[in-house]
Amino acid sequence: MEGLRAMADSLRKGRKGTRRGALTVALALLALQLGQLAAPAWACGCGAMVPGDQRRVSVGREESVVRWDGVREQIVMRLTVGGDAERVAWIMPVPSRATVRLGDPELFDALHAITAPVHRERHHFWPQDGDWPLVTGDGMAGAPPRRGPGAEPPVAVVGRQRLGPFDVARLTATDPGALDRWLDDNGFALPQGLPGALRPYVQKRWEYVAVKLTPQSTTATTATTATALTGTLDPLHLTFRTDEPVYPMRLSRLADTPQSLGLYVLAAHRMEPATPIGGERPRITYAGRLKAKSGPLAALSAGGGTPFLTAIGQEFPYPERISGDHVLRRAPADDTFQQVIYQDRLRTVAGIPAWLLTVSSGLALAVAAAAALAVRRSRRPESPPAPPEPPAPIA
Repeated sequence: MEGLRAMADSLRKGRKGTRRGALTVALALLALQLGQLAAPAWACGCGAMVPGDQRRVSVGREESVVRWDGVREQIVMRLTVGGDAERVAWIMPVPSRATVRLGDPELFDALHAITAPVHRERHHFWPQDGDWPLVTGDGMAGAPPRRGPGAEPPVAVVGRQRLGPFDVARLTATDPGALDRWLDDNGFALPQGLPGALRPYVQKRWEYVAVKLTPQSTTATTATTATALTGTLDPLHLTFRTDEPVYPMRLSRLADTPQSLGLYVLAAHRMEPATPIGGERPRITYAGRLKAKSGPLAALSAGGGTPFLTAIGQEFPYPERISGDHVLRRAPADDTFQQVIYQDRLRTVAGIPAWLLTVSSGLALAVAAAAALAVRRSRRPESPPAPPEPPAPIA
């Protein structure tokens, strides 16, 4: 009876612990959801992404290509966004007057094919984890010219155009606060701290490309209604003059989540970032001469001989530490590089592990040698006993 009572008490305590654990998990999930709604991802690796209202928007993936021929720079970027915002704005500083057009989505398909890791097999003799008999788990591996002070308004619109779902405004500004007000008056909402982050660009007399993304869908009654902005957007292609290739990153310091940069650089030589600008050490994931003869990649690289393609990846676990823009420089040498993913396989002979055959053969030879030695010893004739010594003579 005492044992039954103890078991009942244990079960009651277990139920209470289960209810308490379930309540804790439910509260944690609720807090996580509320945190996601209250903390939108303001920035992406190329500029500042700001929602047009209090809804949520996030950049799930960003890909950018920088083409520099020594005088002119081109940036082609494609964003994958998610959330429930119907209107968002993307703002990017540029060192001089820029032209903007839609890019070709097939450009990134070509880059993915060229820079993809090479898969190769390599064989090992001795078994490793996952090979018999060492199987664990389930065995499966798993700059523009300066103008005189006061000669220009605080904000000027130098161009406005509609490109697919993008409403693009090219702006100049001498006052970050005035730029803030202009964007607000035109239906944009700025994240807190963006005017201060724009101040270094204002001091250097850079210009700005402001993009309003307003996706539209047409219903059966031909009425046009706004839909949530989600999925992969059409690429945008920016072109401007610059003395050195640069990729704007300073505004990403406003992000409240870790940032990831994936950058393709087309230039006469292998390129690299001059400094980490507050992120982890940049890593080269591909480097080689471009061989494309046709298609959007060949069109982008035309006019400068055979360019060198460098793919760069970098992580920013603490975006607030981003200290500036990526200035790209020539690497010390035009060394080529391509990632190789090896699939390790155990060396076999007719399906049997080579090490097992070797060990088995060695053991068999040792046993055979021992047996032969024993047989030889058993067949060796015994020597006759020595005759007794004669007795000593009696004196």
